[in-house]
Amino acid sequence: MRSQRFLVFCRCVVLVGATAAAVFGTAMDVLAQALKDVKVSDAPLVLKAQGSFFVGGEKSDQTQVELGDLGPGGHIAVNQMYVRYMVPQGGDGNVPVVMVHGATLTGKSWETTPDGRMGWDEYFVRKGHPVYVPDQVGRGRSGFNQAVFNNVRAGSAPGNSLPRWIRFSDEVVWPNFRIGAKPGAPYPDTQFPVTALDELAKQGVPDVSFGGVPNPNPTLKALSDLAGQVNGAVLMGHSQSGAFPLGAALLNPAVAKALVLVEPGGCPPNFTDEQIKTLAAIPVLAVYGDHRETPTGIGIRPSWQLSFEGCQALITRLKAAGGQAEMLAPADRGIRGNSHMIMQDKNNQQIADLILQWIDQRVSKPSGAKK
Repeated sequence: MRSQRFLVFCRCVVLVGATAAAVFGTAMDVLAQALKDVKVSDAPLVLKAQGSFFVGGEKSDQTQVELGDLGPGGHIAVNQMYVRYMVPQGGDGNVPVVMVHGATLTGKSWETTPDGRMGWDEYFVRKGHPVYVPDQVGRGRSGFNQAVFNNVRAGSAPGNSLPRWIRFSDEVVWPNFRIGAKPGAPYPDTQFPVTALDELAKQGVPDVSFGGVPNPNPTLKALSDLAGQVNGAVLMGHSQSGAFPLGAALLNPAVAKALVLVEPGGCPPNFTDEQIKTLAAIPVLAVYGDHRETPTGIGIRPSWQLSFEGCQALITRLKAAGGQAEMLAPADRGIRGNSHMIMQDKNNQQIADLILQWIDQRVSKPSGAKK
């Protein structure tokens, strides 16, 4: 008989204090978050299993220079995707949910919020769903291929062969993430915990996705393979990865039980009729928050309203092909102030419940699963 391990986490709730300095995010003062600041449920979190593993990857034969001159040349692994997971006790019959982060971020996006509240990874687990949280290929614990940087350093490759490393400044986060129209001026109805903006800033990591990972992005196949390994999953992407579930589903539609596009940077407008037919067989939900007309300060995306309209157009195509495609805009339901980081907003559990309700309605449980 296979042994089972039960992990129980139960800690006390501690309230967090805040100062005005956190709201304005001064260059010199950064509030530190400590373990004592983390709020957790009084109810224990009971897991059947938790752990981590890698999906995909390939061997790369690299020179001593490409490896940084620490030792002789040889083979290393590249383009793998790190995955952390939690499986709740009694959750075997519920569809797993894969949560993929956006640009300049990692899987931390889905974990404990900047102000110490429960993130969607734990919340979905508490609602009975196994949850898998990857770091995109080239990001976080998935690592990146350093060869080109060492070749340029050694003079064996031109400087213009380097990929871009991108980050968002604290100042541009305000309008781009729709927390406020300008730094230090939050919308009166914002749902984002503005006193914890410094903690959001700490989640940012250098992002080499634009030219530093192969094209097509290996994350797409890794997501498809991951969904296959868990016998089908809801694929959830955010922002830069918001449309990744669509691409992953096209690789193997049978393992994509539903697609949740959270604040996608855009929905591809150039799907063929055949691709639309394939995607129309899979339930699709797009989710966008409030204040979408805010000028972002980002050249490639003047406003998130443009992204919203692009995804609305895709939904129209999918529905015309007989698909179950929907837009969830909480503001249309009288829920105002949600930001681009909707999974971290103060009402993140309210939004999660709407998504969970949709999953429950659209995704069939395996035969014999508990209702």
